[in-house]
Amino acid sequence: MKPDLLNDPVPTLVRRIAVPASVGFFFNTMYNFVDTWCAGLLSTDALAALSLSFPVFFMLVVAGNGLGQGGTALIANALGRGDKEEARSIFAHAVMLAGGAGVVLTVVGIFSAEWLFVQLGAAGSYLTTALSYMHVILSGLTFFVLQMTLNSALSAQGDTKTYRNVLVGGFFANCLLNPWFMFGWLGFPAMGISGIALATVLIQVAGSFLLWTYIKRSEFGSGLGATHWQPRKAVFWRIATQAVPASLNMLTVAVGIFVITWFVSQFSKEAVAAYGIATRIEQVVLLPTIGLNFATLSLVGQNFGAGRRDRVREVWLVALKYGVGMMVLGGILVWLVRDYAMGWFTEDQAVIRHGADYLGIAAVTLCAYPILFVTVFMLQGLKQPAFGLWMGLYRQFLAPMLVFQALAFLFGWGIWGIWWGIALVTWSGALFALWWGWRKLDPVRFGPG
Repeated sequence: MKPDLLNDPVPTLVRRIAVPASVGFFFNTMYNFVDTWCAGLLSTDALAALSLSFPVFFMLVVAGNGLGQGGTALIANALGRGDKEEARSIFAHAVMLAGGAGVVLTVVGIFSAEWLFVQLGAAGSYLTTALSYMHVILSGLTFFVLQMTLNSALSAQGDTKTYRNVLVGGFFANCLLNPWFMFGWLGFPAMGISGIALATVLIQVAGSFLLWTYIKRSEFGSGLGATHWQPRKAVFWRIATQAVPASLNMLTVAVGIFVITWFVSQFSKEAVAAYGIATRIEQVVLLPTIGLNFATLSLVGQNFGAGRRDRVREVWLVALKYGVGMMVLGGILVWLVRDYAMGWFTEDQAVIRHGADYLGIAAVTLCAYPILFVTVFMLQGLKQPAFGLWMGLYRQFLAPMLVFQALAFLFGWGIWGIWWGIALVTWSGALFALWWGWRKLDPVRFGPG
């Protein structure tokens, strides 16, 4: 039975939407764990190359994230108003944009990847290893963007189970394909780190096909007709006004990863590898809160479209309560297992030491993330995506450039200055987001609903 996003109890809806999304992204993150573990079987160079590739790859797929978030907000708003035809038109135009963006980003990636890797300190075999991974990934970049956009139609309706199933299936496929392509089983040539990338591309292609097939068979998709696919500038513009700020916000995340990786690379290759592993561990602990973002966006989008402003406030507060509560427990867990968790990925003691130091500080930072993300997605649902962009510029670029430089080099804290700088910047952003969200949803300003 489909959830009624306008009338069912808010806490029940938040859990019903958030849990499948979190399960799906748990398997997606475990997918990345498998990639990291497999790269560790090859060499420390391969581990570092995977860490180095992440910010570059992330910078190239931000369009997909923006289209997914923007599409979800607009489709949910239209559904909340009861306008299914407009919702279908928005979806069709978002898919068209995704195809075009994928092609453009592939070309940009081909010409920029090597330069970006060099800026991050890669050279020699280290650079060659990173490029061999990235060149294969770029061949399937369009499907990364397309898959996130296709999911927007499902997420806007509160359906997070379908994408969960795609992500779970992708994880198990990756467990099989990674070693097969890396080591060359059953007559297949051994590809090393390029095999990890090929497995990912094939899984993205299959996931896009499965999502499209499901949507076309659904009540929403079966109503898609030729008129919805006829390009309309006004619809493209509406999507762009939502997707571009969201994409730029995600781009600031990529820039932030790039900035942190650059500062960390000033110390050692082992520190870069440690940061890559530790952030994956941190992502696993944050996974229970990821679903709250999707629940917040779809619930706020539909209820705002329907004029149910009282429920908008309730969604935000319930999601914050769940997120902060889970991350109090998550911080305790990270503190207790930080050394053991790092040791699962590598035997290099320098990498383990750096990663454990980072995770010890991350344990006190985890509660800040759900405050930030839930508030950004709430405002996205209100069709106010600019806050996320400005917060991203502060948190990912402006503050880190000043704080990292000061703590690591001016005050002589070294790599500890980077770790503590991340905590300081994240918490300052979270406290401001909390104040801003409370101000925006104040009953006097926002309305009683």
